[in-house]
Amino acid sequence: MMSIFLKDPGSVIEHAVDWDAGYLAGRTISQSIWQVEPAGLTLAGARLASGRAAITLSGGWAGSVYRVSNRVTLSDGSSDERTLVVRVEER
Repeated sequence: MMSIFLKDPGSVIEHAVDWDAGYLAGRTISQSIWQVEPAGLTLAGARLASGRAAITLSGGWAGSVYRVSNRVTLSDGSSDERTLVVRVEER
């Protein structure tokens, strides 16, 4: 089941993907790329810490649903992607 995260258009919040939770198995994240679809939600402040890839989200249009994807490349050359679903609502 996919979770939907709620966000107010005026809020600035951080979301993260915990890649270390039984997934990395001794590997490290060598690259992390964030993307959003459709345009309208602002991504900033991407960072990596302890197997977690984090991004700060701001803006967005009330009533819109965004897919925020994190693609990582691991130290062994493999790659994977996780997507967060963010619905923007006046709160």
